Amino acid sequence: MATRIRWFDDLGMGDVPIVGGKNASLGEMRQSLTPLGIRVPDGFATTADAYREFLRSGGLESLIDRELTGLDVDDIDRLRAAGRRVREAILATELPSAFADEIVTAYRRLEEQYGPSCDVAVRSSATAEDLPEASFAGQQETYLNIHGASMLLDAVRRCFASLFTDRAIVYRAHRGFDHRQVALSVGVQKMVRSDLSVAGVMFSIDTETGFRNAVLITGAYGLGESVVQGTVSPDEFYVFKPTLSEGRRPILQRKLGSKEFKLVYEEGGTRQVRSVPVPPEQRERFVLSDDEILTLARWAVKVEAHYSALRGQPTPMDIEWARDGISGDLFLVQARPETVHAQRDPLVLERFILEQRGEVIVTGRSVGEKIGQGRARVIRSTAELDHLQDGEVLVTEMTDPDWEPVMKRAAAVVTDRGGRTCHAAIVSRELGIPAIVGTGTGTSAIATGDEITVSCAEGEEGFVYRGLLPVRRERTSLADVPVPKTPIMLNVGNPAEAFSLSFLPNSGVGLARLEFIISTHVRTHPLALVHPERVTNREHRREIDRLTRGYADRTRYFVDRLAEGVAMIAAAFWPKDVIVRLSDFKSNEYANLLGGEAFEPKEENPMLGFRGASRYYDERYREGFALECRAMRKVRDEMGLENVKLMVPFCRTVEEGRRVMAELEANGLRRGERGLEVYVMCEIPSNVILAREFAGLFDGFSIGSNDLTQLVLGVDRDSDLVAHLFDERNPAVREMVAQVIRAAKAAGRKIGICGQAPSDYPEFAQFLVAEGIDSISLNPDSVLKTMEALAKM
Repeated sequence: MATRIRWFDDLGMGDVPIVGGKNASLGEMRQSLTPLGIRVPDGFATTADAYREFLRSGGLESLIDRELTGLDVDDIDRLRAAGRRVREAILATELPSAFADEIVTAYRRLEEQYGPSCDVAVRSSATAEDLPEASFAGQQETYLNIHGASMLLDAVRRCFASLFTDRAIVYRAHRGFDHRQVALSVGVQKMVRSDLSVAGVMFSIDTETGFRNAVLITGAYGLGESVVQGTVSPDEFYVFKPTLSEGRRPILQRKLGSKEFKLVYEEGGTRQVRSVPVPPEQRERFVLSDDEILTLARWAVKVEAHYSALRGQPTPMDIEWARDGISGDLFLVQARPETVHAQRDPLVLERFILEQRGEVIVTGRSVGEKIGQGRARVIRSTAELDHLQDGEVLVTEMTDPDWEPVMKRAAAVVTDRGGRTCHAAIVSRELGIPAIVGTGTGTSAIATGDEITVSCAEGEEGFVYRGLLPVRRERTSLADVPVPKTPIMLNVGNPAEAFSLSFLPNSGVGLARLEFIISTHVRTHPLALVHPERVTNREHRREIDRLTRGYADRTRYFVDRLAEGVAMIAAAFWPKDVIVRLSDFKSNEYANLLGGEAFEPKEENPMLGFRGASRYYDERYREGFALECRAMRKVRDEMGLENVKLMVPFCRTVEEGRRVMAELEANGLRRGERGLEVYVMCEIPSNVILAREFAGLFDGFSIGSNDLTQLVLGVDRDSDLVAHLFDERNPAVREMVAQVIRAAKAAGRKIGICGQAPSDYPEFAQFLVAEGIDSISLNPDSVLKTMEALAKM
């Protein structure tokens, strides 16, 4: 027969029938991407014909047919027994001598390149894997740290046997593949010594939302299987692709994982790898430098571009990477098309809305954007898998491929360990069920029989609530949504929801609030980082120390975290305008931040006190505002997100506006430079009365209908005694709104609205359109109904 061995350098994606998707892809990368500077370890693959020859020589074909034809794969006991008999028969059969000789000869060639008894990874590659409609990845076994010819031959036979694990049999049965239709190729690849360094997984698409302009990178210490299997919660990084290609450094987000364990080589034992604890000081450090994050992201973009050209359609990629602990070099060790989002209809928007929140039991990383609920079933080992009933929530420490035959029964999955690229996450996405991974305490905080709601619809943090809470599911065909003539923008506060919200019909973001980012992502008063000696609250000092660990200059912590929050929103809607309102906390709200009480006055009426523009140039807050400006410069200059525009809130006088503009310029944010626009909130009657004068300072206005209504009617909307008088539709408020729209138009300035009124009242939105407003910015949950109302005008 033809050669049973093919070297990666001689393979490409046209060879999937010969060596399977995984090995064909390794060959494609070796041939086409190494000239672009991407490192891929050398190796070879056995062919599908060699596998079939092995089955024939051992008389295994009839055994496979007898055991698996007509098998009810939902009968777990029969499935396990049949699979075990096939695997045992394969392991008891010797490889044909000619086949074994070719494997050993190829391995000797690797030894010439990498040294005697060199270590290799032995990976299974099914000939039907990585099709757009079915990813066979993870169904068969991988063996690491294989040394010497004898160990290699045994690993090859074990790979063949792994084609008949319970999960692989079920996977094929559910997708209509005949069990002998799929053949197995074995890839033998030089190991990257990430056991001495770090490794992980990256996607050229956001795994949860399908947002295509970001690269998601995950990584942990040791061999990459710990990330894939979900035995650790890895670090996570997002990189923005469009400005990365311009030479910018757009690391949108860094999240520190716990990274409790790492897989390393076994020394002198019978096992090939073992798990060891990671020292606490290493857990507190990110596994990659910024330069390495950007290098991997550039590689991901190149890989995606190559495979998209090859397939003639956009092809997001799922890629495994590793850093060698001896050379310090980064490598790619696998790449396959991402299959979950490739099958989604981009014109259909499905949203799950939790209508009532309850007691939070645990939190973790959300997988998908759905909500599932049911009775919990805590399972601690594969021996208990039979206990899981249809519609229950699977709660476990972690899953592995042996769990897949029963995971489809679950309404949702909750794990103690793992990150967004672990096994539980990957399978849950493919099955279309919500999962929350890396909760830390799920199996101890939740008991079997508890009724729980698993919400992945609130951003990147997932919440497990006690009880079966009311949930609404909305499914909208975007092709049927009428588009009004007036541009519709969004009000966005939570960066974790930005990628998902970007799929709504929109013309950008009319209001991105810094307050949410500061209170949830930063948590610390900026002046507590500038003047830590003034913070006397010991508990606050300890928490600030914990948050800023690793920062020699603590003010950088504030700048980095704030910049990352804004960048996630700006990237989600790029290149559309994203108008970022500078901080508008009131003094009592600032005081609630860590260390804040040392820097804030006590005011009788904070709503009308030291807030907005008045703070920025005042000596009591000027240094804090400088940190906000540094963060905005980082987003625009370093990350290249020049679609960010700035907005000044609660600017009482024209002179105050001048002082704020001077402060912005002193901090490197000059209006007009690289397209920087600066808007002012119109929320005080003086903004309306002196609109022409304000128009001389700013590029435009955004009406804040909440505060404008309060100040026009003299009503505190938070007072139970007079709150019934608060109504943005009041004729006096409407007249003020109409007046400022006319003034802005006369001055040639843009004017929009970001207040609550058009979100609550479609008739108010219709009034705004009739007055000629340039844009309306809405809360996301009211976008579709308001667009329909406007389209009827």
